Amino acid sequence: MYSLETFVGLAAAACTALANLPQLLKAWKSGETDDVSLKMLVVLAAGLSLWIVYGALKGDAVIILANAVSVTIATGLLALKLRDLRGGPRKGGDIGSALHQHDPG
Repeated sequence: MYSLETFVGLAAAACTALANLPQLLKAWKSGETDDVSLKMLVVLAAGLSLWIVYGALKGDAVIILANAVSVTIATGLLALKLRDLRGGPRKGGDIGSALHQHDPG
Protein backbone atom coordinates (compact mmCIF):
# COMPACT_ATOMS: atom_id res chain seq x y z
CA MET A 1 0.00 0.00 0.00
CA TYR A 2 0.99 3.65 -0.11
CA SER A 3 2.94 5.26 2.68
CA LEU A 4 1.70 8.43 4.34
CA GLU A 5 4.52 10.28 2.58
CA THR A 6 3.35 9.07 -0.84
CA PHE A 7 -0.29 9.87 -0.05
CA VAL A 8 0.58 13.42 1.04
CA GLY A 9 2.75 13.84 -2.06
CA LEU A 10 -0.05 12.62 -4.35
CA ALA A 11 -2.60 14.91 -2.66
CA ALA A 12 -0.27 17.90 -2.96
CA ALA A 13 0.49 16.97 -6.57
CA ALA A 14 -3.21 16.79 -7.44
CA CYS A 15 -3.87 20.22 -5.91
CA THR A 16 -0.96 21.96 -7.60
CA ALA A 17 -1.27 20.11 -10.91
CA LEU A 18 -4.94 20.99 -11.29
CA ALA A 19 -4.70 24.55 -9.94
CA ASN A 20 -4.58 26.13 -13.40
CA LEU A 21 -7.26 23.92 -14.93
CA PRO A 22 -10.12 26.36 -14.15
CA GLN A 23 -8.11 29.15 -15.81
CA LEU A 24 -7.52 26.99 -18.89
CA LEU A 25 -11.22 26.09 -19.14
CA LYS A 26 -12.26 29.72 -18.68
CA ALA A 27 -9.83 30.90 -21.36
CA TRP A 28 -10.97 28.13 -23.72
CA LYS A 29 -14.67 28.90 -23.27
CA SER A 30 -14.42 32.69 -23.27
CA GLY A 31 -11.65 33.02 -25.84
CA GLU A 32 -10.08 35.64 -23.56
CA THR A 33 -6.60 35.50 -22.05
CA ASP A 34 -6.14 39.20 -21.33
CA ASP A 35 -5.97 38.50 -17.60
CA VAL A 36 -3.19 35.90 -18.02
CA SER A 37 0.45 37.02 -18.02
CA LEU A 38 2.57 35.70 -20.90
CA LYS A 39 5.77 36.08 -18.85
CA MET A 40 4.24 34.17 -15.95
CA LEU A 41 3.22 31.31 -18.24
CA VAL A 42 6.68 31.07 -19.82
CA VAL A 43 8.43 31.07 -16.44
CA LEU A 44 5.89 28.59 -15.02
CA ALA A 45 6.32 26.19 -17.97
CA ALA A 46 10.11 26.43 -17.67
CA GLY A 47 10.00 25.79 -13.92
CA LEU A 48 7.63 22.86 -14.29
CA SER A 49 9.84 21.37 -16.99
CA LEU A 50 12.83 21.64 -14.67
CA TRP A 51 10.81 19.91 -11.92
CA ILE A 52 10.19 17.02 -14.35
CA VAL A 53 13.93 16.74 -14.97
CA TYR A 54 14.56 16.91 -11.22
CA GLY A 55 11.97 14.20 -10.60
CA ALA A 56 13.58 12.02 -13.25
CA LEU A 57 17.02 12.52 -11.72
CA LYS A 58 15.63 11.61 -8.29
CA GLY A 59 13.55 8.74 -9.67
CA ASP A 60 10.42 10.22 -8.08
CA ALA A 61 7.29 9.33 -10.06
CA VAL A 62 5.07 11.67 -8.00
CA ILE A 63 7.18 14.69 -8.91
CA ILE A 64 7.30 13.66 -12.55
CA LEU A 65 3.56 12.98 -12.81
CA ALA A 66 2.44 16.11 -11.00
CA ASN A 67 4.64 18.38 -13.03
CA ALA A 68 3.83 16.64 -16.32
CA VAL A 69 0.13 17.36 -15.73
CA SER A 70 0.94 20.91 -14.65
CA VAL A 71 3.16 21.66 -17.64
CA THR A 72 0.49 20.27 -19.98
CA ILE A 73 -2.11 22.65 -18.54
CA ALA A 74 0.34 25.58 -18.55
CA THR A 75 1.28 24.82 -22.16
CA GLY A 76 -2.40 24.82 -23.10
CA LEU A 77 -2.81 28.24 -21.49
CA LEU A 78 0.35 29.44 -23.20
CA ALA A 79 -0.96 28.28 -26.58
CA LEU A 80 -4.24 30.14 -26.03
CA LYS A 81 -2.35 33.26 -24.93
CA LEU A 82 -0.12 33.19 -28.00
CA ARG A 83 -3.15 32.60 -30.25
CA ASP A 84 -4.84 35.65 -28.74
CA LEU A 85 -1.72 37.79 -29.09
CA ARG A 86 -1.61 36.86 -32.78
CA GLY A 87 -5.30 37.66 -33.20
CA GLY A 88 -6.33 34.07 -33.81
CA PRO A 89 -9.80 32.53 -33.48
CA ARG A 90 -11.59 32.85 -30.16
CA LYS A 91 -14.51 31.18 -28.39
CA GLY A 92 -13.08 27.73 -27.87
CA GLY A 93 -10.99 27.78 -31.02
CA ASP A 94 -14.06 27.85 -33.26
CA ILE A 95 -12.22 28.42 -36.51
CA GLY A 96 -15.38 28.23 -38.63
CA SER A 97 -17.07 31.21 -37.00
CA ALA A 98 -13.79 33.14 -36.96
CA LEU A 99 -13.48 32.63 -40.73
CA HIS A 100 -17.07 33.72 -41.33
CA GLN A 101 -16.54 36.89 -39.32
CA HIS A 102 -13.71 37.91 -41.64
CA ASP A 103 -15.38 36.72 -44.85
CA PRO A 104 -16.13 39.77 -47.03
CA GLY A 105 -18.59 37.82 -49.17
